Amino acid sequence: MGKYFGTDGFRGEANVTLNVQHAFQVGRFLGWYYGQQHEDGKAKIVIGKDTRRSSYMFEDALSAGLVASGADAYLLHVTTTPSVAFCVRLDDFDCGIMISASHNPYYDNGIKIISGTGQKIDASIEEKIEAYIDGRSGEIPLATRDRIGRTQDYVAGRNRYIGYLISLATRSFKNYRIGIDCSNGSSSSIAKSVFDALGAKTYVINNHPDGTNINADCGSTHIHALQEFVKENSLDIGFAYDGDADRCIAVDEAGREVNGDLIMYVCGKYMKEHGQLKDNTVVTTVMSNIGLYKALEREGMRYEQTQVGDKYVYENMSANGYSLGGEQSGHIIFSKHATTGDGILTSLMVMETMIASKRTLGDLQAECRIYPQLLKNVRVADKKAVMENEKVKAAVEKAKEELGSDGRILVRPSGTEPVVRVMVEAESDDLCAKYVYDVAAVMRSEGLVIG
Repeated sequence: MGKYFGTDGFRGEANVTLNVQHAFQVGRFLGWYYGQQHEDGKAKIVIGKDTRRSSYMFEDALSAGLVASGADAYLLHVTTTPSVAFCVRLDDFDCGIMISASHNPYYDNGIKIISGTGQKIDASIEEKIEAYIDGRSGEIPLATRDRIGRTQDYVAGRNRYIGYLISLATRSFKNYRIGIDCSNGSSSSIAKSVFDALGAKTYVINNHPDGTNINADCGSTHIHALQEFVKENSLDIGFAYDGDADRCIAVDEAGREVNGDLIMYVCGKYMKEHGQLKDNTVVTTVMSNIGLYKALEREGMRYEQTQVGDKYVYENMSANGYSLGGEQSGHIIFSKHATTGDGILTSLMVMETMIASKRTLGDLQAECRIYPQLLKNVRVADKKAVMENEKVKAAVEKAKEELGSDGRILVRPSGTEPVVRVMVEAESDDLCAKYVYDVAAVMRSEGLVIG
């Protein structure tokens, strides 16, 4: 990770750690950098944003930087991260920019840069952007006269993305009562029209963004809102997205949460049965539940693990040609259809599996037993010092030995926050709490914990 860019772009509190000057400089660099690859010096870059109040400010700053360097900026306006990835590939943009802090609170924001192939941008380009921001790479010339770029409306790109999603469904959703939690985010402008077009009886909550209510006690990180909604309205299924709709967490007909691991099991098993799962392999991250792995093995499926981040999941999938991968948090990638996690697309694939199988989601997901899991974010002053501390490492090894094959412990530094995450899976909640507490207590006794 760099000084500004983490595992998911340049993220921070708006106008505190990520300000308008940063956004302007990112635009200046990208407009110039990609312009060098064209004879006329003119790059073509598409921008999308979520519903945060600061997203409009950053959109203007990025656009100003791009056109000042001679690039043309195409504005998708409020849209999802996967729609930006789709449009980049569809219309041969040099790159795409998504203004979003995903599942974070409204006062945070971020700049995600998507390559011309629809993937997260290469780290080497992020390093060059950082060098420019810090004044280590010299000045970039301003475009003049007819070389100054233009800002153009590109809402048609979002409409084409909606059409693409609708085209993926091979079965009607008629008579299915589907609940959607839009998290007061990007999916508010897209999701309902997709499900309506496919014939569903669509019931929507948290689709009235006001700039400050994105992810506020709703969406994929606060699934209880959708769980209650599904039960109260006797719905067949529910789907919750995060702020930029690259995640999806489902709720079955009984109001039970169906997270990313369970979605990968349900869809992976169906794909294997129909010869659609390359090498019968699912790509996961180290955060996936041990219960998923046991269920995959039982069904004759293999799995691979990557570090946390859908970027790394897709890199593995792309290198090996795998069809399905994702994260417990709901970033699910169906490589036949997309290059990134896509919450709405994931919903469609779950519906396809359910309808084709003629079974409820509750029935399908019940085959995979998810082990109790506890994740604690320990706030620390120095993440590296924690990971290298001998007593912390010894406590982790002791826990691994005692858990054996019926559980696991994972300790890792966050890529975006000053915390170390301690995660334990075991046969019971009490065991999870015991080992998480033991390791966290060693961190505290070593003087590594703050607050």
